[in-house]
Amino acid sequence: MNRTKGDEEEYWNSSKFKAFTFDDEDDELSQLKESKRAVNSLRDFVDDDDDDDDLERVSWSGEPVGSISWSIKETAGNSGSTHEGREQLKSRNSFSSYAQLPKPTSTYSLSSFFRGRTRPGSFQSLSDALSDTPAKSYAPELGRPKGEYRDYSNDWSPSDTVRRLRKGKVCSLERFRSLQDKLQLLEEAVSMHDGNVITAVLIFLKRTLCKEILFRELEVRQVALRHLIHFLKEIGDQKLLLDLFRYLDRTEELALSHYREHLNIQDPEKRKEFLKTCIGLPFSAEDSAHIQDHYTLLERQIIIEANDRHLESAGQTEIFRKHPRKASILNMPLVTTLFYSCFYHYTEAEGTFSSPINLKKTFKIPDKQYVLTALAARAKLRAWHDVDALFTTKNWLGYTKKRAPIGFHRVVEILHKNSAPVQILQEYVNLVEDVDTKLNLATKFKCHDVVIDTYRDLKDRQQLLAYRSKVDKGSAEEEKIDALLSSPQIRWKN
Repeated sequence: MNRTKGDEEEYWNSSKFKAFTFDDEDDELSQLKESKRAVNSLRDFVDDDDDDDDLERVSWSGEPVGSISWSIKETAGNSGSTHEGREQLKSRNSFSSYAQLPKPTSTYSLSSFFRGRTRPGSFQSLSDALSDTPAKSYAPELGRPKGEYRDYSNDWSPSDTVRRLRKGKVCSLERFRSLQDKLQLLEEAVSMHDGNVITAVLIFLKRTLCKEILFRELEVRQVALRHLIHFLKEIGDQKLLLDLFRYLDRTEELALSHYREHLNIQDPEKRKEFLKTCIGLPFSAEDSAHIQDHYTLLERQIIIEANDRHLESAGQTEIFRKHPRKASILNMPLVTTLFYSCFYHYTEAEGTFSSPINLKKTFKIPDKQYVLTALAARAKLRAWHDVDALFTTKNWLGYTKKRAPIGFHRVVEILHKNSAPVQILQEYVNLVEDVDTKLNLATKFKCHDVVIDTYRDLKDRQQLLAYRSKVDKGSAEEEKIDALLSSPQIRWKN
């Protein structure tokens, strides 16, 4: 490039950038005009030589003419120096998302860039490409309706508050500060007949009122009072429950509530001492007897447990060697204690604490309960002699007779459950008085002799013939049936 000396001086001393002055326009309109003039000047330059679009032009800084960075610099150069950094930052931010578009080398010529023309086989113009680029639309997050914020406001009346509680919505009760407002809230809850709402309001009153005021107001509101008593029992607040019963002068309920505290005492000795203090409380006559029996039973269990633990550890007692204990007897029910005594101490004298007879007399156990428990214990040990003695009684003439308070049909079922021999079962099946029940039990447990003898006594030939097919061929039962069927001494009904 050949230039005269004058041209060079004019080139180096001239500049298209304006110096900073305080009179520069700061509005966007002036910036837009400057950008438009720069673009128009470039368009005039490009129109002079449309055939050179294929050539890639570069500026003095080495950047391709018509590139995005060059456009930005050229546009920003026309603005005032005061806003130059700010305008460049805006341009970079606005074009940062477009810089990632795929752009092969020399895809856009300078003329096509500003004229909006695309070369054959190339990409679209920048404006078209940008319009085709998928963009995410971020919708502003909408706030909640104002009505929802009223759930947490303080302008609800007692009736509105109760209705919202019934619907399960969040509603603060702290705004009800006066006693009158709190009682009105409670009355509204009771009128709704919703136990959950009543309990929620009572919890609030329990937390915000002193005991004396709370008890006084609930005394005249029986529905709310019952709900509070039930709630205190459920959560186990025995102290407040006792105070409530004491205020209401409900002595019997007070005693029962105090008695329930023994369930929280694990140590047997401490529980026994606590039960001893409960004996003098104002229970009803029936409950007083139960409290006394409970104390006496635990006292016996402590003695039996200590003695049996020693015998078991010594290993000198046969029953403990053959049948080791599976659990402690402490705090067990009376029936379990009786079964334990019948299992390990059946033959002991009546004077000992562990004797079954002693337990029966001390706690006035009915005969049916005693026989049923003793039968289960002795049958489990297969002590058939003790089972037989359990049902054998003597009359005033000295004759023996078997008698079962629980019925011999139940005796048969218990014996079969404990794998009693057929001979033992047949003996007790024969003692069943009802014929149909006897036949059913004998057939069920395969007591063939009982079935055959019963049909013989009934003189029912057809049933005996039908039963013949159920026994094994060639067995003693079949031979017995054939002998009865051919006997001339029996006069069959059919």
